[in-house]
Amino acid sequence: MSKIKDFLKKKDIVFSGKRYGIDALGAMAQGLFCTLLVGTILNTIGQQFHIGFLNAIIATIGTGDGAVSYTIGGLASAMVGPGIAIAIGYALKCPPLVLFSLIPVGFAANTMGSAGGPLAVYFVAILACECGKLVSKETKIDILVTPIVTVLVGIGFAALVAAPIGTAASAVGNAVKWATTQQPFIMGILVSVIIGIALTLPISSAAICAALGLTGLAGGAAVAGCCAQMVGFAVMSFRENRWGGLVAQGVGTSMLQMPNIVKNPRIWIPPILASAITGPLATCLFKLEMNGAAVSSGMGTCGFVGQIGVYTGWVNDAQKVITAWDWIGLVLICFVLPALLSWLFCLVLRKWGWIKDNDLKLDL
Repeated sequence: MSKIKDFLKKKDIVFSGKRYGIDALGAMAQGLFCTLLVGTILNTIGQQFHIGFLNAIIATIGTGDGAVSYTIGGLASAMVGPGIAIAIGYALKCPPLVLFSLIPVGFAANTMGSAGGPLAVYFVAILACECGKLVSKETKIDILVTPIVTVLVGIGFAALVAAPIGTAASAVGNAVKWATTQQPFIMGILVSVIIGIALTLPISSAAICAALGLTGLAGGAAVAGCCAQMVGFAVMSFRENRWGGLVAQGVGTSMLQMPNIVKNPRIWIPPILASAITGPLATCLFKLEMNGAAVSSGMGTCGFVGQIGVYTGWVNDAQKVITAWDWIGLVLICFVLPALLSWLFCLVLRKWGWIKDNDLKLDL
């Protein structure tokens, strides 16, 4: 047993919740961002500002009725599977040959997983990565053995589990979306609070939303919860962190507050309460829907990807007439209410002594 442990240690294979539940999931979100999200943003910018080179077809795959044409953004989005797989491999500290072999593995898993492809890539990439590390540099023909093992294990595992994982993820996502339409008030609170908390935790709310295909009203509630966390922390900690903290948290990530939350969990109360209010307002009053890329539902105000996603859904819906009420709802849910509510709740907790000076201070 000790020899096995020593071998795994030498290969840097660590079976832990942090390695797979935090490091890998966080990397998955980065892979999503650099492919699917960037592609969506580029397509939206090209369409709305009529930028020729962003709208131009630069590649066509297939012939006849089955041909698929791609813009720059379309190609970036199409690489979501390889992007996730390589990001996970990098987070798990893969040797180069294993890392590069994850490209076809990610593409295969995402394709076989259909709507739940990102979640399938997550599981498949982890297994392929660790198996590749086991054989890496163990033979004199490493340049053949390592890529072959990684690709065969990865695509073989994908053939077994990708479709069921995709089906299960789609079923869960559809159930959440259905429940939100049936009980928009209750589900608005639950989705907003849960996804918002996930955004601040060292896991990926974007990856969760993408894996579940969380769009529609449920996606709108998720956007509300994420914005409540990011904008909430940015505004309520302004006295400690000033403009640098406002930008870092409001356009970057509220995850920066995790060390402070560990020290004093009460600082989490204001943005959570804010999300519990903005979530049902988004679903019941403003009917805010995320019909862009599902991953955008879990991004909040990070690079304004959440808002771009909502807007993309509007413009892609031929039946949608964008009204002033839509814009009012988007601005209130994403910016004004999270800022105001979190600041007010924080003010009360400061008066009670639950939040003290420098409890929200960031090391910027």
